[in-house]
Order: sequence, then C-alpha cells, then structure tokens
Amino acid sequence: GFFDPLGLVADGNEAKFDRLRYVELKHGRISMLAVVGYLIEKAGIRLPGNISYDGTSFSDIPDGFAALSKIPDAGLFQLFAFIGFLEIFVMKDITGGEFVGDFRNGFIDFGWDSFD
Repeated sequence: GFFDPLGLVADGNEAKFDRLRYVELKHGRISMLAVVGYLIEKAGIRLPGNISYDGTSFSDIPDGFAALSKIPDAGLFQLFAFIGFLEIFVMKDITGGEFVGDFRNGFIDFGWDSFD
C-alpha cells in the first residue's frame, strides 16, 4: 500500500500515481534549490556587477519577495522565460530513466553506478 489521505489515486490509476510522484519529486527539488538560494542571499553573498544597464547592482536588490519589485521588468521577463524553457524542454517526463525522478534524460552520466 501507499499513503494517500486525500484519495487522489483511490481509483488505482497507476499512470496518475506515476505522474503525481514525478511532479512531487520535481517540485521538491526545485524547492530545495530555492531554499539554498535564499540562504545564500540572506548570508549576504551576492553576484558582483550590475543587474541592469541603469547601474542597479546585485547588492541593491533586497532579499525575499521584496526583490520582485526591485528587479527591472526585462530581468523578470528573462527569468520567467528561462524557467519556462527549462519546464518545457529540459525537465521533461521521459519514461525509461534508471530510477523514479531521473531528470537527466540520457544527457549526464557521471558513472557513479559503477562504484560497487
């Protein structure tokens, strides 16, 4: 059995279960990266240089949600366009990976499975 308190896959649909597991793994990994980014920024570590041509530097941008109002509109567009690109073309749900949540899509193999 598996833990399903909301009854999302009570009908036993395995394809729906696999899709929900895939989405949970992907969003969990993105959330972990977001927390690491927030902690690095909160520690005061910023990129050098300017974020835009008007002289706004990375150190002028506050942390957290306050940053959204300070980042120039073109920068926000680039950010969301890049995230959309990753979502559509890179982090695809391709079956046949070595394990559940294998988002390498046959691209990266460091050979770690050969260290027995």
